[in-house]
Amino acid sequence: MAVHHDHPRPHLGFRLRSPRRSGTASVSVEVTTAAATSTSAYVLAGLRLLTGFVFLWAFLDKTFGFGYATPSGKGWIDGGSPTKGFLGGVAAGPMESTFHDWAGQGWADWLFMLGLLGVGLALIAGVGLRIAAVAGSLMMAFMWTAEWPPARHLSDGSASMSSNPFADYHLVYTVVLIALAAAGAGAVWGLGKVWARLPFVSRNRWLL
Repeated sequence: MAVHHDHPRPHLGFRLRSPRRSGTASVSVEVTTAAATSTSAYVLAGLRLLTGFVFLWAFLDKTFGFGYATPSGKGWIDGGSPTKGFLGGVAAGPMESTFHDWAGQGWADWLFMLGLLGVGLALIAGVGLRIAAVAGSLMMAFMWTAEWPPARHLSDGSASMSSNPFADYHLVYTVVLIALAAAGAGAVWGLGKVWARLPFVSRNRWLL
């Protein structure tokens, strides 16, 4: 007697529908990716504006003496020096004496204040982010050296109270500036697209 084994036939319908399901999944992934990209652009734009306000506020407060970091009546327009207090108070690091010599010098005041204003305006407007990243990074490097986080003790022997021997807020700002420039974060909530279409900017991409 022949033994017959009943094997279920393959469900052809599943095979026929699989390309459609794959296509739907692909579209879903594309939509999700686009939404994430859009969200990232807005997050970067918000970060750009906040960082720009940090630099711009520092310029305004030091210029007019709003009574926050700079006491009223001691602003730059009142004859005060934006660099004398900070650089004159440097108490550690290999450039301590150099910073003391620079403190209060006219050229140092102008370079520092123009740097704050230029970086702040560039970030707020969303233009010239590459130049802002370079200028801002140089400023942060000098300020990091002035505070000299690696020091455990100041030149007078007292504890430096350094919270981290390397990574402080100056380095964080530097990374933020570079990231904003690399991502072209001026296109959202900024004039980045208009700026990039200008003929002299399109011919000189370092101006982006």
